Amino acid sequence: MQKITAAVTAVSGYVPEYRLTNKEIETMVDTNDEWIRTRTGVEERRILKGEGLGSSDLGVEAVKLLCAKRGIAPAEIDCLICATVTPDMVFPATANIICDKAGAVNAWGFDLQAACSGFLYALSTGSMYIESGRYKKVVVVGVDKMSSIIDYSDRATCIIFGDGAGAVLLEPNEEGYGMIDTILKSDGSGRSYLHMKAGGSVKPATVETVLAKEHYVYQEGQAVFKFAVKGMADVSYELMQKHNLTADDIAWLVPHQANLRIIDATANRMGLSKEKVMINIQKYGNTTAGTLPLCLWEWEPQLKKGDNIILAAFGGGFTWGATWLKWAYDGAVQGGTVND
Repeated sequence: MQKITAAVTAVSGYVPEYRLTNKEIETMVDTNDEWIRTRTGVEERRILKGEGLGSSDLGVEAVKLLCAKRGIAPAEIDCLICATVTPDMVFPATANIICDKAGAVNAWGFDLQAACSGFLYALSTGSMYIESGRYKKVVVVGVDKMSSIIDYSDRATCIIFGDGAGAVLLEPNEEGYGMIDTILKSDGSGRSYLHMKAGGSVKPATVETVLAKEHYVYQEGQAVFKFAVKGMADVSYELMQKHNLTADDIAWLVPHQANLRIIDATANRMGLSKEKVMINIQKYGNTTAGTLPLCLWEWEPQLKKGDNIILAAFGGGFTWGATWLKWAYDGAVQGGTVND
């Protein structure tokens, strides 16, 4: 019997309507549009507005669209994995909440936290459930409401992040399409450069931690940039070397949308021209676990069956990795509308 692989059979995304532009950021902190665009590539980012709305509300829209595009009912989903660093609450898992809101009544699910690499980690995890033969339909959601943990008086972080969600459906494939290989890495010593200081078991929330603004993202930008450039570029090149892939073999690079200079460095290391690189950081900023599926969603109409795609990410932890995915369908046939 042909080996079962986990193929992406549908992809979707959702971003909020509200656009936080660089011009508006200029009114919040001492910065300007040119400085932001030159150093990050971000021109605007989407922000989820509304009382009582969280990551699950972004994720459920992506899941509903995913099911509609594939022509399945949410009740057919076997398992849902949600990659996020901004869960609706500490518990229950946001995956469980998404299942409830979307009507995935027969699915079990859990959250996975690997910061900006979360979608890659979750994709690898979900693929194993498919490859084992245990499940037929696994949904992987990457979602973050980063605006909920960003200090908009901190110009080092508020210019970068936005809110958004993306999702993919994984199903069994016996034609050799889908997940081919993944290299995942982590190094916990990087935690001092990118983290949230309070809110965990080491430093629970108190009046003092709230007043000290310790429940927001803390980042040492130069150190993170240096590690990210090397980590994301090296692991992508390592994956190519492992399988004797050349730049000509690769149809697309799907890089984590953290910084345009990091994206460029990764593409250069792989020998890829800019025409083969998915870039939408200018529109959405860094949506953490949402960046990779949002790229796939936006570029879906251009994807062709058999395309070799490399997904690469680097995130807090530190976590990083790269995945080789062989696309399983012609995206122009199934491609949906990007809600711009």
